[in-house]
Amino acid sequence: MPEPGTTAVVIVLPGAAPLLDAAWRIDPGLVRPGVPAHVSLLYPFVPEPALTGEDEEGVLSLAARLPAADLLLEEVVTEAGSVAVTVPGLQPAVEAFRARWPGLLPYGGRFGARPAAHVTVALGADDPVTAARVCAAVDGLLPLRTRATAVQLVALTQEGWRLRGTAPLGAPDGR
Repeated sequence: MPEPGTTAVVIVLPGAAPLLDAAWRIDPGLVRPGVPAHVSLLYPFVPEPALTGEDEEGVLSLAARLPAADLLLEEVVTEAGSVAVTVPGLQPAVEAFRARWPGLLPYGGRFGARPAAHVTVALGADDPVTAARVCAAVDGLLPLRTRATAVQLVALTQEGWRLRGTAPLGAPDGR
């Protein structure tokens, strides 16, 4: 479980919310409350106490260079008690952020050095029967189309994740 002060750079995908809803209907404990459907570009990012204006400006400027994207979500994957849907259309954005901050290891290395862009649908699906039910429910919603329009920098507080800033994808001035 992340500690307060942890930050992340994400792209929220409201159109993917039905995937999380499907997992929630099977077991509400599998879905993180207050965390919308999203793709993590860098998690964990720079710890909030060490976050600089240069880091924040880097997020804005990189987002401005990346285009908004229409996405097609088609594949369910499972790993280590989690169920996810891959988002290949955002892999170039993930790679761009990893290249800009090469010293940050995605997910602390838990899924290898280069995990695929994905929406986490369920966490803690350790029971194979429950995981199979979630996979079947999510697979029944695919293919799913959604759009990526902005990058968000978020920080974990005692009350949950808080938005620190939003950077539209492809915005000429990064704002």
